[in-house]
Amino acid sequence: MHLYEGSVAELAPRVNQPDFIVEAQRRFVAGFGVAPNWEEVRSWRFSWPALMDTLVRAGLGDLHILLEYSLPATGQRIDALLLGEAPDGRLCTVVIELKQWTKAESSLLRRGVLRVGARDVQHPARQVGCYAQYLKDWVAREEIPLLVRGVAVLHDAEAPLIDRLRELAEAGPSRDFPVLGRGDLTATPSAAALAERLGCADLRPASPVRRGELLNAEHRPNPGLLSRMGKAIEGNDALTLIGEQDLARQEVLHAVETARTHGTKSIIVVTGGPGTGKTVIAGRIMGDLCVRPDTNPRLLCPSGTLTHQLKRIVGEVSRGLIATFLDKIPVGVTSGSVVLIDEAHRVRTYPDAPTSRFPFTLGKLIDRASITVLFLDERQIVRPNEGITREELERYAMSTGYDFRHIDLTTQFRCNGSQAYLRWVDQLFQPDGTAAPWEGSDYDLALADDPEQFSRWVETHVSSGPTARITAGFCWHWTRTPTPRLPPEVVLEWEADGRRQTWARPWNSPAEKANPAHPGVPARPFWATDTGGHGQVGCIYTAQGMEYAYNVVIMGDDLIRRDGRWRARPDASHDDVFEEVPPHRYLRYALNIYRVLATRGTLGTRFYSTDPATQAYLESLLPSHQPE
Repeated sequence: MHLYEGSVAELAPRVNQPDFIVEAQRRFVAGFGVAPNWEEVRSWRFSWPALMDTLVRAGLGDLHILLEYSLPATGQRIDALLLGEAPDGRLCTVVIELKQWTKAESSLLRRGVLRVGARDVQHPARQVGCYAQYLKDWVAREEIPLLVRGVAVLHDAEAPLIDRLRELAEAGPSRDFPVLGRGDLTATPSAAALAERLGCADLRPASPVRRGELLNAEHRPNPGLLSRMGKAIEGNDALTLIGEQDLARQEVLHAVETARTHGTKSIIVVTGGPGTGKTVIAGRIMGDLCVRPDTNPRLLCPSGTLTHQLKRIVGEVSRGLIATFLDKIPVGVTSGSVVLIDEAHRVRTYPDAPTSRFPFTLGKLIDRASITVLFLDERQIVRPNEGITREELERYAMSTGYDFRHIDLTTQFRCNGSQAYLRWVDQLFQPDGTAAPWEGSDYDLALADDPEQFSRWVETHVSSGPTARITAGFCWHWTRTPTPRLPPEVVLEWEADGRRQTWARPWNSPAEKANPAHPGVPARPFWATDTGGHGQVGCIYTAQGMEYAYNVVIMGDDLIRRDGRWRARPDASHDDVFEEVPPHRYLRYALNIYRVLATRGTLGTRFYSTDPATQAYLESLLPSHQPE
């Protein structure tokens, strides 16, 4: 997908015309489904004419150019892509990143990051390098031998800024991609010299056949990328399997190989409760598949938090191979693909859908792939528009003629390996809550009398090394402030020594990236793991799929204890998705939410309820917190 293509000579006189920009906006909406923002349109108006003028002066009018060339596996776009034929006969692409910058501040801590206005942005040469690597990994292959070059064009930047950017790039991989400023874009001493600076001096016009190879190429990972991905996973300590986890991995791989041998479409469902290792097993299987021929694998997760964590673990090589699965099928999935879906209980479905209706996008993905492996815990379905069950997947397999296999994980490695605690939590968060008083000795479990107690408990553990976090039901308003300072919106009040006490903390940051000016406020995907996360309260969507050593669960007024049973109060929830859900339906989700929150801590958990009757009920089950 791209907005325009044609020769430089054809497009050069058109980009200055107002109707060209209007048509570009129309094509953008038609191709990408949303309107471009005003900053993007403004950049087209100023940068496209500047680029075309430069290319014409360099004598490159016969080369082919694509504007806003889409990289669908990552959701990014290349500003301009020049196509030509290299002397050895290969098709050559020149990635061009356009900037209107006149100022940029460098970071002492992060060489690849710059501050432009109020935004932290990637160094333009590094940005070009990422786009070039994508073309090598997702487009170039044996049948499409592709030569990839790139250049960053800052058409308004003066020499001091350009010199600084070059200095920052010279020590890393970005040095292979020139940074050009205003003074570099003149035909001095000749047009040929300008073409040389742009990386195009040796290119001749590419034939329509060669251009068609690129334009019609299916974006899918080549063997080199998959090999690097497999090695990155294989040598990663964060994805080490323990005990029966490796047996489960072997069982899943055997099921995959059996299905591939018989040439049958298959659905494999792996079920397991919290801490059984579903994510680690999925990650290791992804590594196994990457080094096997013709599997074209993907590791998908409906949770953006978990996707970001997995990408951090594996590294840059995972772009496009590990992805968030929402309402679109990932690019490059083919009839031979093996697709792994972690946290499948978060798959998007339909609110109040009839049981006969299977999730549309999930069905399309299963139909397209050869084998789909779903990692699932039905008691982690926490929203009315999410979740799939083993029974629904089995019915879908029967209706489509696909093979079906179920593998159940039993051994859990979270919560200090305490099966007693997991059973206790499962019993507690049943509608009638039949849990017996806790008598276990293999897990640090207690009830906090007040917020000051659990706050000191968390601070004590954080100061001595282990991770500790505070979580809560979604019973307080959340102003999604994009940058710190975060407002303290989780407010608890209680009586102590005859006085009204107040405790307040902010929710976790909603931002996808951390703000370097506020190092104690992690980005949303990394609240559970990065320094400072203990100072904010995590909600279900931030905590699910994560783990940390010590855990606080604040139960809000949306789930209270009355007459020997749990009662749901959706009116106490500030989660918009439950706005019209009646209490009898909300109960299932509330019980699942608090079960998930209660199973994040690997070594210990403290409970606290804002409802006095519920706090009294928990007091009958749990020992009181003892200061350490």
